[in-house]
Amino acid sequence: MGKVEFYRHALMSEDVEALVEVLNSVFLTTGPRTAEFEQAFARWLGVDHAVGLSSCTAALFLSLQALDVGPGDEVITTPMTFMATSNAILHCGATPVFVDVEPETGNIDVRRIERAITPKTRAIIPVHLYGTMVDMRCLMELANRHQVPVIEDAAHAVEPVRDGVRPGQLGRTACFSFYATKNLTCGEGGAIVTNDAELAERVRRLRSHGMSKGAADRYTGRYQHWDMLELGYKANLTDLQSVLLLRQLPRLEHQLARRESVAQRYEAAFRDIEGIDYPRVPAGARGARHLFTMWVPPDRRDETLAALQDRGVGVAVNYRAVHLLSYYRSRFGYERGAFPNAELIGDRTVTLPLYPGLSDEAVQTVIDTVRTVAATWS
Repeated sequence: MGKVEFYRHALMSEDVEALVEVLNSVFLTTGPRTAEFEQAFARWLGVDHAVGLSSCTAALFLSLQALDVGPGDEVITTPMTFMATSNAILHCGATPVFVDVEPETGNIDVRRIERAITPKTRAIIPVHLYGTMVDMRCLMELANRHQVPVIEDAAHAVEPVRDGVRPGQLGRTACFSFYATKNLTCGEGGAIVTNDAELAERVRRLRSHGMSKGAADRYTGRYQHWDMLELGYKANLTDLQSVLLLRQLPRLEHQLARRESVAQRYEAAFRDIEGIDYPRVPAGARGARHLFTMWVPPDRRDETLAALQDRGVGVAVNYRAVHLLSYYRSRFGYERGAFPNAELIGDRTVTLPLYPGLSDEAVQTVIDTVRTVAATWS
């Protein structure tokens, strides 16, 4: 068959029709459809409040802002993530403090966090990498003992469950991405969820310049004067985006089942290939299966990427270790060896196609191509 794209979204013609309805309505920006999505998303996750935002990066940043994290503060997080996680900390003027990861999952190693806590620690940001949740019950026991709030980076993780817990149910906030390649997507967008009503209200204010009233409040019915209560930002989700998200929520379980089926086929096919490993979903947990990454010999990773692409299989790298990126090396003086588990994963990672529309034929093509490439390693 032809090229297997790295990713294709699962939006349908009916979603386009719903988008046209919004285009023909009064509100294109944050209005009634955004409010409807926020309520539906909170119900989906079993939390009290959701606030739609322009990105997960904005969600992380505004969560930190709402907790008054700033210069001189430290925030503990993982080096095995997209740079947005630690960049949000820097944008607040705080310092990211990295903790190495579990070699089996790539998630932050909760057992190592306590040693990183100092009097300057103001928050902990775990990342539910690839859609597999961090051990939140264990983390919250530690965080509560030290009275440090937890902000969950759930950019990969709308659907997972671990120990009966979903993202946002235990942390102070959970932050989500609706970027183009996410399981729930509107191209660009994000949200926070929380059980803290006061924090949710502050994030609503911060997303719209610190104004006391949003556009829907000001222009529905008689005009209402607004005030600026604090210095805020421009980071709101729009009705155009929200209607696409609303349409997809009922399909998430069905699409997860398909991604799970594909991921299990990959795991079964690669289990006997020397040199290939992959992250594990802990026993009894349900992963979101947002990404399927295989770990190949580090000295073969780049040639594997090129060989797969040359044979028509789309690939990516999720992720190289953040602390080894040029900016972080230059600013903080990080060197190899600081976080060896994250570094090894970053050196070995090849991300393969995984999405609901991937046909059985395409899955077999990916498997056969990986086997062909791996045979050249010996």
